[in-house]
Amino acid sequence: MEAHAVTGYEHDGHGSDGYEDDQYDNDQYGAVAHEGAGTTERPRTRRRRTWRSALVALGVLGLVLALVVGGGLWFLSSRYGGNIDRVGDVFAGIDAGSRPAAASPVQDTGADPVTFLLVGSDTRAVVENGDLPDARSDAIMLTRIAGDRKHAQVISIPRDSWVDIPGHGKNKINAAYAFGGPTLLIQTVEQLTGVRIDHYAAISFNGLIQVTDDLGGVDVVVPETTSNGEYTFTAGPNHLDGAEARAYVGQRHGLPGGDFDRVKRQQNYLRSMFTKLFSQNSFSDPGKLDSLLLAVTSAVAVDDSLGNADLLSLGYSARGIRPADVAFFTAPVLGTGMEGAASVVYLDTVTDQRMWGYLQSDSLGQNAGEFTDQALPDVPR
Repeated sequence: MEAHAVTGYEHDGHGSDGYEDDQYDNDQYGAVAHEGAGTTERPRTRRRRTWRSALVALGVLGLVLALVVGGGLWFLSSRYGGNIDRVGDVFAGIDAGSRPAAASPVQDTGADPVTFLLVGSDTRAVVENGDLPDARSDAIMLTRIAGDRKHAQVISIPRDSWVDIPGHGKNKINAAYAFGGPTLLIQTVEQLTGVRIDHYAAISFNGLIQVTDDLGGVDVVVPETTSNGEYTFTAGPNHLDGAEARAYVGQRHGLPGGDFDRVKRQQNYLRSMFTKLFSQNSFSDPGKLDSLLLAVTSAVAVDDSLGNADLLSLGYSARGIRPADVAFFTAPVLGTGMEGAASVVYLDTVTDQRMWGYLQSDSLGQNAGEFTDQALPDVPR
């Protein structure tokens, strides 16, 4: 299919409350139906865990760990690390021989880079513990904590990217989650990028809202006035509470780039939250810090290969990362087109492979200048 320009890429659909309901073109999962695709089973976790980035939790944990020694580590491991949910058997069904090789840094930094696959959904459905309200992955991000532990990169892969899904043929990338949960999504992303994923992470949207409110809100700048449901974001600085933040990151209608602009808003919100964490006096007030840490860690779920000690060790090693050290990108795309009745995104495989190659060699940070068109601007739409 011929790719169209990315500007104006949108789906239709608003919920009755004014939020995006994200009912996709072909089914409730956003998958393009193919004969023989098989049945869909919904994976289970201890609690529904969705949304955006483990960097927030790791950064905060790292700062706290920098302030304690000795026996205090056991307390932190129990109180905060133990507050993080685990998703079981994420890597158990993947053939080790089919997976990409571990990252091979071009420079010896003394530590191995760590790559997370982060997923999330904007759904607000209320479900029983252990059940997924749906099997969508609205946000898909590769997050690399560099081997030098001083830099990190976050790369969003558009959820409607038209890719090969192992065992299911061509489909939207978020259909991988619908067909086989985190395991199949990991396989799909590894096959697409050639980058080995070390860990899987998801964050509860409700938990993120709580963190936003605990922080006293976050600040974003928008270039033009837009509205989503009952909320209006005026041109210039906007101070967002949790509910407003949800409307901000969930908007795509009324934005020139549609879903692509929503991806940038997701990233911009993460950047703003991370900046707020480090710009206020949270770390000098033990009571406030404890409450914030409990809110952050209760929102996080990671794969069960990351024990408490592993999480705390990683957080401690990455304690020097600050907002300015985190670079955000979107995977390069050619544009959009139609596959059957579905609107899809066509990735730019040539430029993508260059980006994935830098990620594999842990040198994306040094070569970021090659991807200015894919980098998060200072003021996204």
